[in-house]
Amino acid sequence: MPVELPKGVEARVDGGTLHVKGPKGELSLGVNPEMSVAVEDGEVRVSRPSDQKRHKALHGLTRSLIFNMVEGVTEGFRKELEIIGVGYRADMKGKGLVLNLGFSHTIDYEPVDGVTLECPDQTTVVVSGADKQKVGQTAAEIRGFRPPEPYKGKGIRYKGEHVRRKAGKTAGA
Repeated sequence: MPVELPKGVEARVDGGTLHVKGPKGELSLGVNPEMSVAVEDGEVRVSRPSDQKRHKALHGLTRSLIFNMVEGVTEGFRKELEIIGVGYRADMKGKGLVLNLGFSHTIDYEPVDGVTLECPDQTTVVVSGADKQKVGQTAAEIRGFRPPEPYKGKGIRYKGEHVRRKAGKTAGA
């Protein structure tokens, strides 16, 4: 199944590397030498040498990565994080993030290139960028500073994430 290139997106193959350029930026992917990638008629086609299980898996992976690259340079990706807890908050400091999460110190976090952080309010952090892997990794690292705990539900969670709550101890008779 080919990956269609929308208007304003260019793709080219240099040796074993695919470069995709669009309005949101430029991404490149080192393609496995067993897979062949061709850009023709406004679409990217991936083909495999045989129907072995390994080649089928590489074919699907390569196609998904290319699709994510095209979507990233056209629309971009974003993940929203919610901070829940009394006194827990986030503030912007330059391009970085300063987190107060109930520790005796603040946490300063600087994002990698290609990822932008925003704080619409003190309890929300928005991670956005063109590379899906970098956006997901950055969001996971921020969540990892204080993952949601099951007793009071405090911590950093993805927007819409459901945290299973536990009952905790009950008073003895």
